[in-house]
Amino acid sequence: QVQLVESGGGLVQAGGSLRLSCAASGTIYSIDDMRWYRQAPGKQRDMVATITRGGMTNYADSVKGRFTISRDNAKNTVYLQMNSLKPEDTGVYYCNADWHTFVRQGGSWGQGTQVTVSS
Repeated sequence: QVQLVESGGGLVQAGGSLRLSCAASGTIYSIDDMRWYRQAPGKQRDMVATITRGGMTNYADSVKGRFTISRDNAKNTVYLQMNSLKPEDTGVYYCNADWHTFVRQGGSWGQGTQVTVSS
């Protein structure tokens, strides 16, 4: 089994920046796509950004030009740099990853980290 642990959330004023991190641990052979999702209160969990192992990225329209997803394959870690934050970016941010161990493949979610943007 592979575990994901997010960090870096917090409270920030509108226009500010935060950087989220998500580290994978376990008996990992490789990690494929990694993703960030967010869930606002009372709403569904939506994809924010994805990155392939080779570094190709995709973003939700609402964050294009403001958020940047990146990863360090040697550290099995994915990052989300969030700039020009808006109150509507508030929510719990979750990391998700597809992985392979030596005996199986699967996917995991992190526990989430709260991001609150005040106006």
